[in-house]
Amino acid sequence: MTGGAERGAASGVPHGSLLVAFAEATAGGDDDALARARAALLAALGAAALVDAAAVTSNFERMVRIADATGIPLDAPIAALSVDLRRDLGIDAYASAAQTPAPGRMARALARWVGPFVPRLLHRAGRSSQSSGRG
Repeated sequence: MTGGAERGAASGVPHGSLLVAFAEATAGGDDDALARARAALLAALGAAALVDAAAVTSNFERMVRIADATGIPLDAPIAALSVDLRRDLGIDAYASAAQTPAPGRMARALARWVGPFVPRLLHRAGRSSQSSGRG
């Protein structure tokens, strides 16, 4: 699907490539690929880890379906900051994307100016919440 198994292996997460392969097979439509991924995960990590991995992928699918069904739009700042990302990933092609209004010219300009700083700000916020015991 996305070639994520290679990234999973490089992520440093133990058995990352197996977990990514399982997640992608779960989201795909190939029953044989899912059976192979399930068997590989079971052999490497055991039944309890397979159940946990299935629960995580199922929960994600559930949340996505709920969001799509209710038509939850993106917040205006997120919509403006994610224009390029959504375009690159093809997310705007999904029917539920119609629920998010296109950001105006001023919002897009502001997002282009602020956008490069967002990853650093989020990283700092994450470190701050971890050091204060909230993360």
